[in-house]
Amino acid sequence: MSETTTAAPARLPFLETERLDNWWSGPIATAAGLILFVVYSTWAAFQGDHYMAGPYLSPFYSPLILGDWWPLSPALLILWAPGGFRVTCYYYRKAYYRSLFLTPPACGVGGKPQRYRGERAILLFQNLHRYFLYPALALVVILWIDAIEAFFFQDGFGMGVGTIVLVLNAFFLMGFTFGCNSLRHLVGGNIDCYSCKTLGNQRYGAWRMVSMFNQHHMVWAWISLFWVGFADLYIRLVSMGIVGDVRFL
Repeated sequence: MSETTTAAPARLPFLETERLDNWWSGPIATAAGLILFVVYSTWAAFQGDHYMAGPYLSPFYSPLILGDWWPLSPALLILWAPGGFRVTCYYYRKAYYRSLFLTPPACGVGGKPQRYRGERAILLFQNLHRYFLYPALALVVILWIDAIEAFFFQDGFGMGVGTIVLVLNAFFLMGFTFGCNSLRHLVGGNIDCYSCKTLGNQRYGAWRMVSMFNQHHMVWAWISLFWVGFADLYIRLVSMGIVGDVRFL
């Protein structure tokens, strides 16, 4: 009695695929967005000026740390925290693995032979994401303080376009941070029985809230990334006198 063997499917040549859709549009758009943000944020961080306009403080420079002991841009003292949080984020890993490293660029697309070994070797630093969560949570509080201070001008309480920009920036960053997978695990993802734990009902409520944000983590990631760059750009243009801030109150 003969045995029938099934040959393994042949690997498609690099980037060749039988898919008929425009599978490449997503990776290209993702790569363009990430590269654009990295280029602009790096340039803005090294400027060291035009980061304040009235009560508005650029989120790239918050919290603002000044002193003669630091000769470089004050943004370089704090951007390691939000930058590290985003670079090690589970969603952003997927985004730049696929769009920048093409590992793989999309499902069902041929690629170079790979041996995935997890978050090891040079990617071991990705495991620091759970620790970057703590300064990221502190930055959410700081950015809300900046947003509140944006209501107080030299001539008293008011509201301008910059106020709205900073309030939305704090909200979007909060949504992105509160949807973090590490936070979801921290508040309740490591519990098998909520009713068996102290403050179990409260932790379950916190877990459900974080899960709600986590369902749209990709959306929060992109809108917060775009908006934090826009906030810096707007404040920079107002500080340089290129754009006038419109006051509503």
